[in-house]
Amino acid sequence: MQFVESNDLKPGMRLAKPVYNKMGVLLYDRNSYLTASGIKSIENFGLIGLFILEPAEPLPPISQEDIQFEQFQTIYMFRIKEIMDHLQNDQAPDTLSDLTNNILSHYGSLDHKMNFTQVLRSSADFVYKHAISTAILSAMIANTMNFTNTEKTHLITTALLYDLGYLYVPRDLLDKREPLTPDDLRVIQECRKKGFQLLYPETNKYLLSSEVLRIIQQTHTLLAAQSKEDLKGILFSPLAYVVAVADMFDHLTAMNLHHAPISEIAAIRQLRKSPDLYDTKTVSALARSIRILPSGCSIDLSTGDKGIVLMENPDNFMAPVILNFRDNQIYDLNDPKIAKKMQIADIMKTMDNRIVIDEETLKQFTSDDRLKDTLDRYHKAMQKKKGK
Repeated sequence: MQFVESNDLKPGMRLAKPVYNKMGVLLYDRNSYLTASGIKSIENFGLIGLFILEPAEPLPPISQEDIQFEQFQTIYMFRIKEIMDHLQNDQAPDTLSDLTNNILSHYGSLDHKMNFTQVLRSSADFVYKHAISTAILSAMIANTMNFTNTEKTHLITTALLYDLGYLYVPRDLLDKREPLTPDDLRVIQECRKKGFQLLYPETNKYLLSSEVLRIIQQTHTLLAAQSKEDLKGILFSPLAYVVAVADMFDHLTAMNLHHAPISEIAAIRQLRKSPDLYDTKTVSALARSIRILPSGCSIDLSTGDKGIVLMENPDNFMAPVILNFRDNQIYDLNDPKIAKKMQIADIMKTMDNRIVIDEETLKQFTSDDRLKDTLDRYHKAMQKKKGK
């Protein structure tokens, strides 16, 4: 699977992901072949691009949860647009609490990890889809970190509104296809401040929680910081750390005119490189909230080899049990001796970022006696570890 910008689309290309309208109705299904008229429609939608299958690439499996998640993001993107339109027109955001509660009920108490699938975006709707994605990620992180429902509500509301000022970012900057310069980032920061003023923080005209207003300001400070020196003397709320981490993770993994999206594993690594700006505990909670290297995921190894994940490691997603395609051998990357020789470099570039081998196919590998022996030893080691 590859991301192809709209101006590079060609008739005959196959869609890897479905395209929905604002009501969540399917317009173009997966595995559909693009036509000249279809490409024209895509351009009229203003989409940045599409995920396209390689010519011989099989259609990746997709779960019902993944389908519902993509529909949810599309439908509620239009809800947050209505809310932001109201605020720009000096009208109360009457449906804000309903949207917050919907996200809380769907993603604020999950008992399992889920695939965080990115939906198609355009420069016109990027701010809305980014707000929804950041709010959903924040809800999942907050659940993993055992925040209270009140804290989750404040957090989701913050995530929906903190980037309101992006509506004032000049169009030429939104459509810019080169990396943003320091001057560009300063313009964006000033627009964020302008958006914050729409919430009437002095009078609290819209009766937003004072905690929400405080977290929005702190989030802006975190996102504007270039080093830990910029954050000296400020006691940040844990909720602001969550929004900052969710914001950057979504920017890194979503379609963006300024850079190509990177994989979830690459995004987590990048966040971990800046612990002064992105709280370590929060980044770890994010990694525990979403499926990053599930069973069946195709991977590039540090040795230059390729392989697939056979079994996830619940305690360390970077150390699963894998099958190396080069020698057809099974390796437990949780074993320190093996970890010294090979590690996971990234998710395979030409494949889907999630499941690329369905469970029935995977059973062909899991019936192998060597894998059973490896998994038995792995299970015993995990049980012994938990028993300590």
